[in-house]
Amino acid sequence: MARKLFGTDGVRGRANTHPMTAEIAMRLGAAAGRFFRRDGSAAHRVVIGKDTRLSGYMFENAMTAGFTSTGMNVLLLGPVPTPAVGLLVSSMRADVGVMISASHNPHVDNGIKFFGPDGFKLSDEAEAEIESIMEGEITLAAADNIGRAKRIDDGLFRYVERVKSTLGTLTLDGLKVVVDCANGAAYRAAPQVLWELGADVVAIGNAPDGKNINLDCGSTSTGQASAKVREVCADVGICLDGDADRIMILDETGAVADGDQIMGLFASRWAAEGRLRGNALVATVMSNLGLERYLQGHGIGLHRTAVGDRYVVEAMRAGNFNLGGEQSGHIVMTDYATTGDGLLAGLQFLAEMKRTGRPASELRQVFDPVPQLLKNATYVEGGAPLDNGAVQSAISEAEARLAGHGRLLIRKSGTEPLIRVMAECEDEGLLTQVVEDVVRAVEAA
Repeated sequence: MARKLFGTDGVRGRANTHPMTAEIAMRLGAAAGRFFRRDGSAAHRVVIGKDTRLSGYMFENAMTAGFTSTGMNVLLLGPVPTPAVGLLVSSMRADVGVMISASHNPHVDNGIKFFGPDGFKLSDEAEAEIESIMEGEITLAAADNIGRAKRIDDGLFRYVERVKSTLGTLTLDGLKVVVDCANGAAYRAAPQVLWELGADVVAIGNAPDGKNINLDCGSTSTGQASAKVREVCADVGICLDGDADRIMILDETGAVADGDQIMGLFASRWAAEGRLRGNALVATVMSNLGLERYLQGHGIGLHRTAVGDRYVVEAMRAGNFNLGGEQSGHIVMTDYATTGDGLLAGLQFLAEMKRTGRPASELRQVFDPVPQLLKNATYVEGGAPLDNGAVQSAISEAEARLAGHGRLLIRKSGTEPLIRVMAECEDEGLLTQVVEDVVRAVEAA
């Protein structure tokens, strides 16, 4: 069953434009409510969290209306990180969790992500079935069985305590930490956790106004945090994104460690301690070839998946692995959480600094990345350039030229009319040429 609304990470789009309208959100809530009330019993509940976008109020109310119309009781968490929803849907014995967020995107965008009762994101099959229910006539609850909605005051507290508990008795005393909250969902949680663990905290990006989420701040724009680290002579910087499920680390000079470097550090540490299940890391096809070579040198396997942290998690669960993530900064540690958690990953990095006594600059780069180039090729909406013979020939020729020297990845965007062309190669001249050749072929087609 094909999905139309759902992409690689829920339903996303520009607020007040299809499919991200209040009408669709209400119907989506009703369809999800009916999907999770298939057994016909009365006691069902959903937890709903959101980030700090202006449109979050609209979608929160619309989804509440949809869920309650099918008899679901709604527990509203307010602004919380995405991983908090994964935690609370399980701890509060809910049937489903919803996070209203467009992650690292600008405030004009928004999205809706679903979590199942086990705290993990819904499968493609479940999302397709919810879409199928939306397309028909949704059975509503009887008038005396409409659901109730209430705000939960301690949801953030529960998440904060869970994240802190992952360090055991270790404290962060003596560490000065800059944390950039991206004016997003972790604007309260991140500074609070770090302070309660003993760190000297300098918080930025912690004054959301509904429109400044991810605006020149956070994991996708680390310049402000880098400058602040140098200004206050901090030991380390933590940059989260709008819903706090991804992270970039800054060392004491302001230099950045991406998700690949963080995963490499954690994987080698965990393997040395005998706690890396399956002695392997799960990452996407976008992760750098340098990471793969680094892991091989330490006798650690690498399992690659399609782009999207949900596919990483699915592979981790299927293979019983406990560490995975993406170059973009999603770090998934299933011993602690059901989805990527930027704050949790940041704490693990700080814990490594404390355990080893080494500065962030010695930990942030465990391998030399292979030069990587990513370019987007645009095409006319509805077109199929990858089926074009000239494009296929250009791709085959590029692969032949890179054979033995690097790799080529061609990926169609799930949300825009773009073909993403990525290549890796030590020869940067060859790298640029093969990527540009493929891009030109796609755009010509």
